[in-house]
Order: sequence, then structure tokens, then C-alpha cells
Amino acid sequence: MITTIAGGAPAVVTAAGDVPSVVQSVDWLAIAPPVITAVAALFCLVADLFVAEKHKRLLGAGAIVGLLAAIITLVPLRDGERETFCLTTDPATCSYTADHFTLAIQLLVLGGALLTALLSLHGERGKPPVGEYWFLLLSSAAGAALLPAARDLATLVVALEVASLPAFALVGMRRGDRFSSEAALKFFLSSVTATAVTLLGVSFVYATTGTLHLTRIASELGEVPGQLDTLAKTGVALTLIGFAFKTAAVPFHFWVPETYVGAPLPIAAFLSVVGKAVGFSGLILVTVIAFPGYADVWGPAIAVLAALTMTAGNVAALRQSATRRWSAVRLLAWSSVAQAGYILVPIAAAAYSSDDQIGATVSYALMYAVVNLGAFAVVVLVARTKPLNRISDYRGLYAKSPLTALTMGFFLLCLAGLPPGIIGLFAKVVVFSSAVDAGLGWLAVVMGVNVVIALYYYLKWTAILFKAPAGAPAASGETTEASEAAPRPAHGRVPVAVTAAIALAAVLGVVLSGYPQLVLRFAAADLF
Repeated sequence: MITTIAGGAPAVVTAAGDVPSVVQSVDWLAIAPPVITAVAALFCLVADLFVAEKHKRLLGAGAIVGLLAAIITLVPLRDGERETFCLTTDPATCSYTADHFTLAIQLLVLGGALLTALLSLHGERGKPPVGEYWFLLLSSAAGAALLPAARDLATLVVALEVASLPAFALVGMRRGDRFSSEAALKFFLSSVTATAVTLLGVSFVYATTGTLHLTRIASELGEVPGQLDTLAKTGVALTLIGFAFKTAAVPFHFWVPETYVGAPLPIAAFLSVVGKAVGFSGLILVTVIAFPGYADVWGPAIAVLAALTMTAGNVAALRQSATRRWSAVRLLAWSSVAQAGYILVPIAAAAYSSDDQIGATVSYALMYAVVNLGAFAVVVLVARTKPLNRISDYRGLYAKSPLTALTMGFFLLCLAGLPPGIIGLFAKVVVFSSAVDAGLGWLAVVMGVNVVIALYYYLKWTAILFKAPAGAPAASGETTEASEAAPRPAHGRVPVAVTAAIALAAVLGVVLSGYPQLVLRFAAADLF
């Protein structure tokens, strides 16, 4: 007798119903986004060996074409769920699933990588090796695109490391810059420790369930004997720690400010969006799909993490001095920590409510990706003439470049959740509602207080953009050190790629503010 397994592969079934052999086919369309990105990465690495130095910039164009091709392949996948790499006829053993959740996160990841690529075309100080740079950037994007489709812990961990390992090298790409080297080392040591803890947790989960597939773990955990319950809970907790590190949740956030300051600015933008998408995707998959039976363990823990993360991020952002070198990047770094706290709220709410709360996280993450990348794009532009990246350097920007100042003000208001940044306001309301609907009133109150706190530093930076130009002196004791550490300002025309990145982010922000349902529809959708 002949039957068919997922992916269309035939299998021979005996009279007894056993499947002695399985011939697996691959759904190439389902895996096209990460595969195309990985192929583009290899192309850039190999082509670098044969392209003359004066034509090295063409590798960046090749990377952008590869990312655009990967994004286009998402279009035919939007119609329904596709599964591949299934070991048996049991759909619970499929390792790769392209559902609505997967496609939304892949769009965020690949779109974020595309904007990062545009920002990277103008070149970074220290002249990083071109071929290696594009290879590492695309490799990290490929791993990040694979992760939301993973449906077993082995694939999940591999995707997590494929996304993370290239990022270590990217952070340290500034040759001869000790800040870059120190940031890369801190990022590497912290991440490796978190990965080791995650692997220990995965091993505990496997020991108690005998499987690595997420849906089967959920069913097996419901039947764990009493003597193994403590081991299972420990495994759940340890597994979550690694993903909490990637989301920069408190107390695993300490690497963020130094890493963002030391990394090339496009890479800091990449980590703030794509790096967080990796952490949130993994956190959602293991909690909602694999560990729903232990919601009483991870639900309260994530709720507390959300409250601590948004509070610590906002308080640290408040303390940033406008005249301190790299204060603009530091403020965006601490802002990203606070935003991570907001994104954690619907995940915590999913433990207390039978309604699908995860869509609120996806909606907020999409909004945040657009406006945060836009803000970083403006920082990249301003840093060409103001390499110290101080907030005071933005004083009078409206008088020098009205469109740039208006665009930056719009991005900051979106992050603050104020009109005309309607999409930021609606996204915060959706997240706030998820906490209220789940009965987490205390967390909703904490979020409300933090939104008010954040208004101060977002509006303060926005006001600086429109103040009369004036020379802002550096803080006492910083002038000499900053001058020695800073590169020479870049001169000449503004790169077209940077302008295109700012314009693209601004257009997307305006469209989403005018028609927020484009992303808010995920809040009410069944993503899995």
C-alpha cells in the first residue's frame, strides 16, 4: 500500500501499518527565504576573491539583490501553512513550518537586513573587509530567517547560533578600534554563556520527554512523572534564559550599550531589530508551542522580566547626558531595552489568557523595526559630520536639513507613541490591552508609567532638533579623550543609499500611521 507524507513524498506502508522507510522530499519554496539569503552570502564571499578592489562595492549591490529576492519569495507563501523536513506521517515531527508567524518574522528580519545593507553601502570607518562583511551580515540574516520556522529544539538552537556567531565578528569589524574589539569580546562571552545555559536546559527537556519536536514536547510534558517534574521545570527555566539574553531582558541586558557603541552603526541598527527578533521568536516558540503546560512557571517570570526591562531601560535612557560622546547611540540602546520590555508583555499575557496574545508582540515588533531602523539611519547620516554621536550634535538640525530633522522627529514620536506617529500609539495600545485582557493589571500600570517616563527623553531629543543652532561644548574632561578616539568627519555628498534607507523607513512609517491595520491585523490573527 502507498501513502504520502507531508511534502508529497511517497512511503511504503506494510499491512501492519508500519512505515519501514521514508523518502523525504523538500519543499523548496517553503525554505526559499533563508536559502536564498545563505546563497547570496556565499556568493559575496567567493566573488570577493575575484573582484578588483575598485569594484568591491558591487558586492553590496549583490547582497541587496539577494535580500530582495528572498523577500519576494515570501509572497507566494502567504496563502497557507507549508511544512517540510517531516520524518513521519505525524505532522508533529516536522522541523520546518512556514505559517503566518514565520512569514511575519521573516519579513521583519529580511526587511531589517535590507535597510542595514543600504546603510552599509557608504562604508564604515576602519575599512572593514568588504567580502567578509557582506558574508557575515547575510549569514546572520539567514539564521534569523530560519529560526521562526524551526519546530524542534535542535533546529532552533542551530538557527540561533547561525544568527549569533556572525554578529560577534560584525561588532568587531572596526579595525584598530579598541572599543569595537572590547564590545565584540563582551558580546561573545555573554552570548556563549547564555547558549551554554540554553543547551543545558534543552538537554533536561529532552531527558524528561525523549523528543526535541516542540508539539510533542508539549504533549509529553503533560505526562511527566512526579519524580521528573523538578527536572522538567529546571529545563524549561534554563531554556528560556538563553532567549531572554537575546531579547536584552533584564538582568541579561548589560551587553547592549557597550555593544551598540562599539559596533559599526549599521550593525548596531541590525542588532537592535534583527537580533531582538531572533530572541522573541525563539521565546514565543518555546513558551507557546513547547511549554504551554508550564505556563505557571514561565508566565510570572516573563511578566516580572517585562516590568524590570522596561523600567531599567527607561531610567537608564533618562540618565544620558546630551553632551556625552556617543550619547545618541547609547540612548537608542537603552531605548531598545525599554522597548523589549513592552514586547515581552503579550508573551507573558499568553500564559494567563486562552486568547491568542502573541499577535500583539508581532505587531509591535514590526512597528518598532521600521521606526528604530529609521532613527539609526538618521544617526548614520549625522555621524558623517558629527562622529562623536552626541545628542547635542542634533541641535539646529532643522535649520541645516529640514527634511532630515522632520524625519527624525517623526521616528522619535513613533517610538514615544505620540501623534503623528499613530502606529506607535496603536501598537502600545494593543500591547497594553493584552495585559489587561489577561488580568495583569499591575503590569499594565507599570507599562503606563514607563510610557510616560519615556516621553521625556524622546521629546527632549525631538526639541533639540528644532532649537537654534549653537555650539554645544563637550562635558568637562571629555574633549581631549573624545577627540583622540573619534575619527575624522566624513565630507562630500550624502550617500544615495543612506538617503534611500531613511526615505524607505519614513514612507513605511507614514503608511503604517495612515493605515495601521497593515500590522495591527496580526494582533487578532491566528498565527500558528
